[in-house]
Amino acid sequence: MEDIIAHKADLFLLTPDFEDGTFPGQRFFCRHCALVEGVLASFPGLADHVRVHRIGFTRPRADVIALVGEANQALPVLILPPGSASAHGTAESQGRQFASGTDAILAIFTELYGIPPAHP
Repeated sequence: MEDIIAHKADLFLLTPDFEDGTFPGQRFFCRHCALVEGVLASFPGLADHVRVHRIGFTRPRADVIALVGEANQALPVLILPPGSASAHGTAESQGRQFASGTDAILAIFTELYGIPPAHP
């Protein structure tokens, strides 16, 4: 079982209903993360390939930084398993390719994990 888990991609999303100190007294959700959450719910087979981490809005985001560096902690971000690659990856860190942003993540879900693409 550990061997299978080790080969999953790591997807970092913001936990919904967060506060941003820039806007006191207001609560938010990330529309980009919500879109990815919807795709995950619509295609439950993605759970076989992707390990989801929901983390808080506040920076620094230590778990993300540990994998892709401080400059790449914007979310959502998908970090591919070691040895995996995609034409839609946006960068690499510590020998793992990753993709920042909804469009790149959804393109990787289509390319590597077989979900259909979004309708144009």
